[in-house]
Amino acid sequence: MGSWLCNDPDCGGKQILTGKRSALFVSVCMVPFLLVQRYAMAADAPASSARQSSAVSAGQRKVSSSPGYVSGSVSGVSPGSHDVIEHIDITGNSRIETNTVLSYMVVQSGDYFSQDDLDRSLKTLFATGLFKDVRLRREGNVLKVNLVENPIVNRIVFEGNSAAKEEDLRKVIALRPRAVFSAETAADDRQKILDVYAEKARYAAVVTPQIVRLSHNRVDVVFHITEGPQTLIRKIAFVGNKAYGDLRLAGIVSSKETAWFRFMSSADEYNPERLKYDAELLRRFYLSNGYVDFQMKDVSGELSPDRKSFYVTYTMDEGQRYRLGKVDIRSSLRHVPAKSLRKYVELFAHQWYDGKAVQDNATDMEETLQAEGHPFAMVRPVIARNPEKGVVNLLFDVSEGPRRYIERLDINGNTITEDSVIRRQMPFAEGDPYTPSYKKYAKESVQDLGFFKSVDVQDTPGSAQDKTNVAVNVVEKPTGEFSLGGGYSTDVGVIGNIGLKQHNLLGTGVDAGLSGTMSQWQRQVDLSVTNPAFLGRNLVAGVDIFGIQNKYQTYQNYSESRVGITLRMGYAYNRYLSQSWNYTLTRRHVGLAGGGWYQPSLYVIDQKGNSLLSQIGTNLVYDRRDNRMNPHNGYMVSLGGDFAGLGGDEKYGRVKVNASYYIPLDDLTNSHDWTIVLRAGAGYMGDWGNGRHDIIDNFYLGGQNLRGFLDGGAGPRSKGYGAYPGEDLLGGRYIYNASAQLNFPMPFLSAMGVMGRTFVDTGSLWGLRVKRNLSHPWSDPYQGISGDRPLPRVSAGAGFSWKSPFGLLNIDLGVPIMRSHNDRTQLIRFGFGQQF
Repeated sequence: MGSWLCNDPDCGGKQILTGKRSALFVSVCMVPFLLVQRYAMAADAPASSARQSSAVSAGQRKVSSSPGYVSGSVSGVSPGSHDVIEHIDITGNSRIETNTVLSYMVVQSGDYFSQDDLDRSLKTLFATGLFKDVRLRREGNVLKVNLVENPIVNRIVFEGNSAAKEEDLRKVIALRPRAVFSAETAADDRQKILDVYAEKARYAAVVTPQIVRLSHNRVDVVFHITEGPQTLIRKIAFVGNKAYGDLRLAGIVSSKETAWFRFMSSADEYNPERLKYDAELLRRFYLSNGYVDFQMKDVSGELSPDRKSFYVTYTMDEGQRYRLGKVDIRSSLRHVPAKSLRKYVELFAHQWYDGKAVQDNATDMEETLQAEGHPFAMVRPVIARNPEKGVVNLLFDVSEGPRRYIERLDINGNTITEDSVIRRQMPFAEGDPYTPSYKKYAKESVQDLGFFKSVDVQDTPGSAQDKTNVAVNVVEKPTGEFSLGGGYSTDVGVIGNIGLKQHNLLGTGVDAGLSGTMSQWQRQVDLSVTNPAFLGRNLVAGVDIFGIQNKYQTYQNYSESRVGITLRMGYAYNRYLSQSWNYTLTRRHVGLAGGGWYQPSLYVIDQKGNSLLSQIGTNLVYDRRDNRMNPHNGYMVSLGGDFAGLGGDEKYGRVKVNASYYIPLDDLTNSHDWTIVLRAGAGYMGDWGNGRHDIIDNFYLGGQNLRGFLDGGAGPRSKGYGAYPGEDLLGGRYIYNASAQLNFPMPFLSAMGVMGRTFVDTGSLWGLRVKRNLSHPWSDPYQGISGDRPLPRVSAGAGFSWKSPFGLLNIDLGVPIMRSHNDRTQLIRFGFGQQF
């Protein structure tokens, strides 16, 4: 084939003529290829144009005034150019190395001047976020790349923020000091800040990024924030409810309409996640009241035109209400016939169907079977609706679930607490059987430590089908406590105490504290340390060192001081039963209070002086409460005793029994905040040998165990002698007390953490215990005794607890209803504290 193109100017016409056939052949063959290529370039042109347009708009670039250059563009390259790039000349980069720029580009020296490759190079350079402007231009066979670098962030400033902390805003934004600034990142950060304010119900917030240019291509980024008012819930509406009115349902949902008394509550703030939670609360409420077919159709929140309030609407379909029909049991569990399980059924026919009660009954039955030696027992409730009769037939299907064993136990999130502290709370270890009930108890056990804001126990498949990995995820919370407390009565006036405690010392679970009490007539200091896993075993060990000085000037006519040490030890038999022991060695002194007008009783004068107490004690506790920190269900019984006489001057024996029972009212109130608390206690004290009978060892009634009465203000007392006889509280041998209390959420204040209570307390104290009986008429001198009889005292009152920003505040108002003559009363008791 002859040559069809000659570049030599001396080339003759013959050469051209001889190439005509070849040129015609090549032209015919190339026409289809050129047509296809042109069609492809025409089809790709809009996309390429869009990419260039997007790159230009994204960087907010201006058209350059330099001749031949267009900002954010490729110029000087004709479509279909196949000339080779001999060199790439990069200008405008001061911080970024030329080789780094070349590495970002698609096109390199030796490549063709391809419009597509140059467009992609332009796009990748902008995608790095390093450049404010990029311009590409061909000059001969040289590709000119002109860059304008994005500035470096010098600092980031927030102005106008008060509802959101600066550190919280810094956590969400991507811009950082000494990082490259780009307008796209600043726009994204602006939206993230708006999202933070949306979580705080401030949908009217305005965030404006501002740039302050500095030398050396640096900038300060200032986010100017106008927070605006909180966007609160103006109105809550319910659509489709027939069985229950709007007021009743409004008490179920956690979202509340805005009102003046919710100034310290967040319940009236609009929160989409809270609306989802409310929908679930409504579903549970209807399901527990027989509405098996209940459906939540829609939950919506509509923002008012002025962006200052929301209108929330819950749309529902209640469906038909069902009663419980037949209740049957089917068991495929080996050696467990169905008839043996009927005693565990707590439901009865014709009651309104309660989904929660059904599930609770199935769970209780399952846990009972697992405790009886069937670790993989599973109880599944199965229901069958009969809409025509309006009943639901229930079947408890008892079977053996899949056998699973714990392969690995992981602890996550404990930044302070040691793994061993959490592991020792687990009711299982690697290799043990694993059941859902163990998962529940593991969570409760870790929560009872009181070290964590939240505890979550998750299980994941292990290396084999019968293996399970268990992860305990915790979120730490402050475990130090700084407390202040006090009380007031007409007898002792104001009394205050201060305490410093650390319940998780250095993450070891050790509880240590130093506390002091001070008033005009009382001083007390205590240093306490407790290790809940002494020597790494199921053994609690602790020590208390204390010093007490009481000058009962206003309601007693003697002073008392104690200095001593107590050694403690305890262990658990199982999950519910535990026992503790203690030994106390105390040096005591009883003296006459000086400076007062009133004279002490002869019984006090008779005991004036020093004494040494050497006492050993024990306490056996059976605890079935659902939560030891804040019990709502279950009971606790304790039996304790003290024996004095292992050396020292005192020789006595003392026995005490106490019980408490918690009754939840969830079914009646559809709220977890209503609880009935019943408490009772009794004690007896007897003497042996020839020891002292000091009144400071006696039982005392009043104060915490009988509200409405002063501490120790009910029981035997004796008049003093002289011109100004006083009266001393002597305590007694026998004591009993009981209390009935109702805990409930305070109307309009429960969202603020305020819980109310009403109570009725009763008790009695009697049995004079003195070394010499000076109360008989023929005694010389005669000393009268009053209040020494088992007359019941009764008080009633109300109080509240407030989890305030300053700590927990408790106030009780108790009014005596039945009392003995001259019993000492106390109308108000209060205390407050703060954690850190």
